[in-house]
Amino acid sequence: MELRHLRYFIAVAETGSLTVAAEQRLFTSQPSLSRQIRDLEDEVGAALFSRSARGVELTLAGKAFLDHARLALSQVDAATEAARRAAQPSKQVFALGFLTGQEMTWLPRAMQVLREELPKIDVTVSSHYSPDLADALARGKLDLAFLRAEPGYDLDYRVVSKEKLVVLMPSDHPLTERDTIRPQDFAGEPFIMATNKATVLHQVIKQYLQDNALEVTPEHGVDNLAMAMSLVASTRGLALLPEYANNLLPWSVVSRPLEGEAPTIDLVMGYSKSNTSPVLKLFLSRADELME
Repeated sequence: MELRHLRYFIAVAETGSLTVAAEQRLFTSQPSLSRQIRDLEDEVGAALFSRSARGVELTLAGKAFLDHARLALSQVDAATEAARRAAQPSKQVFALGFLTGQEMTWLPRAMQVLREELPKIDVTVSSHYSPDLADALARGKLDLAFLRAEPGYDLDYRVVSKEKLVVLMPSDHPLTERDTIRPQDFAGEPFIMATNKATVLHQVIKQYLQDNALEVTPEHGVDNLAMAMSLVASTRGLALLPEYANNLLPWSVVSRPLEGEAPTIDLVMGYSKSNTSPVLKLFLSRADELME
């Protein structure tokens, strides 16, 4: 079994299509990819995918294999990154990641924690979706990130804040006249739902709808703030999002708090348990300063 077999398997599992995986992710031919998958299944001794006219789906064996395949690749990437850093020891690099929009609040605080080390280190900063940040942490591409507590990764998380969910709506929507939005106000309104790519947010919203017996059929699914705000403005729908979205709202979209006790979603500081960076160790020892 070679690493390419794992990469091919993960690409097919994530796209649900041999054709899409081959053309858009792996840049190979579909027949070649099919052969690689068959070779992998022969070596594993079990069918990893079930095929149908709609595409491919993971079998029970495939689902069991997927998490281990991801972990194996992340460990290889982490080892590679560690070797590269060791080969260039002149100045340490500390790679920070932020859930898009959160850097406005947390980057200045993080830099303040590192204030004494800044002359001796290079700090890189990036912003991405939360699952992408978790993957980068696991692969050793990032040292620390502010994200959601994504499941399925061998990471440590520390909660830094709890954000309430707020309701986004068009700036001229009739509900803007209300100070707070009641559960019953969602009835009959187009609803824009976070997709399973935003796993943690999706579950928090789903639980809120269930707790309030709201039978809402989402008209659109989104996996990032920009897409959510665009659809709110263009479809005149409602969306539930963490309150940090208020930092990024265009003129055409406004927010209102939920009535009563609003659900919350944790923002966490995540890092890999296997990361031996002395800068990370120092940062974690001073992490309490972030909340001051």
